Amino acid sequence: MPPDEDTARLRPVPPAPPAGTVPPRPTRSPAPPPAAPTFASTGTSTRLPPPPPGYQVARGAPRRPDVPPDPAQRVTGPAGPARTPPGGPPTAPPAAPPSYRWSAEPFETPAEATDRPLPVPARHPGRTAAAIACVVLGLGLIGGAVTGSWLTGDSSADAASGGGYAPLRTLWHSTPVDTFFPRTLKGDGAGPGGADRTWTRVAVSPDTGCADALDPLLLKTLRPVGCERVLRATYADVTSSTVTTVGLVFTEAEPSAMEELGTRFTDEKLAERSDLMPRTYPVKGTVAAGFGDSQRASWTVNVLTEAPVVVYAVSGFADGRRIPYPQPVAKATADGAKTAAAQSGLGHDAKGIADRVERGLRTTVSTATEKPR
Repeated sequence: MPPDEDTARLRPVPPAPPAGTVPPRPTRSPAPPPAAPTFASTGTSTRLPPPPPGYQVARGAPRRPDVPPDPAQRVTGPAGPARTPPGGPPTAPPAAPPSYRWSAEPFETPAEATDRPLPVPARHPGRTAAAIACVVLGLGLIGGAVTGSWLTGDSSADAASGGGYAPLRTLWHSTPVDTFFPRTLKGDGAGPGGADRTWTRVAVSPDTGCADALDPLLLKTLRPVGCERVLRATYADVTSSTVTTVGLVFTEAEPSAMEELGTRFTDEKLAERSDLMPRTYPVKGTVAAGFGDSQRASWTVNVLTEAPVVVYAVSGFADGRRIPYPQPVAKATADGAKTAAAQSGLGHDAKGIADRVERGLRTTVSTATEKPR
């Protein structure tokens, strides 16, 4: 390009007017800049659209993107009617973005978030496992307490529910006769004045019903606990002058009923009433052949609570003599008693035989309910 044409194209730029003033309208619009080259290979033009006529950009150093614009370096132009930019009328600046909060759905406006319930967070696997572990631990502690109670022999819960009597209800037909009624009973110090006594078994009655073995009034007294079976045996002393019948009444009761019956016998002194005296078991062809109801001299009745059993014993003379005034064991063994039953030791016989049969029964019950080790 010739030098004079370059000189003619370059014009001095007038100084920028002070801030807040409107520059005077120029007499003639500057010539448009020359066209920029295009890239024929892509068909895309890199030329920017020309600025509106009469506008100039103040010279200065380029602005950094992170530095706010300087008021002195701004686009200025002559005052005149508003011009519409090429892309259409200017749009309003966008509103401030709404403040979002946590929600199950993204891009939710505050209004939408308040119109719907908050989402329920999903159950954490770790918390579920911890809850299950707590339940298992609690069950383990309860089971351990029950097992410990069982191992230490604390059967109060079983006794309350009657579970402790379950293995004892069949003892009457599963236990040998000699276990309940040994052939010989030793009574060291069991006689009057602490004398030793020995009793020999005369006969054993087959297991029988309650109506045949018990007095009707005694059977009525035992009705609250029920009567399942009665086992009986008759013993004689070494001189065969006295005979004693001992019996085991197996009931159908639970532990609570047996406790109530025992309390009633104690409070009402039912064991001392002669109209509740047990019956004898006479055996033909033995020294007890003449041992009937009229020969009864002394008796005892004891209600157990560790087993559904009532133990009784009744004694008399082997010669068949009648006893007009029988005495319970407590009176016949008292010091200073002058009756025939007391002086002949019939009260001691009934008590000594009943105690030893009861002792053997307790051993059998303990073996039947023994916990495995």
